[in-house]
Amino acid sequence: MATMQNTYDREYYRVIHPLQDTPERKCVSEGLGPIAMTPTVRVSLMVLRGYLILMTGMLIYHVLDLAGVIHKIL
Repeated sequence: MATMQNTYDREYYRVIHPLQDTPERKCVSEGLGPIAMTPTVRVSLMVLRGYLILMTGMLIYHVLDLAGVIHKIL
């Protein structure tokens, strides 16, 4: 016959603030060199770079248009 357990053992967790914790050892990245990229990754990053340049240009144009600078130039 099964017996029920009447006592419950609580688990206690110690909470340590990050400023009071011992610092962890950091990874050393010196001397690793450049990461090898596949052609697909290289093309994807170039497309992303082009997109970001285009969006930045559009943002600058919009801000200058709102400021009225574009109408004075043209």
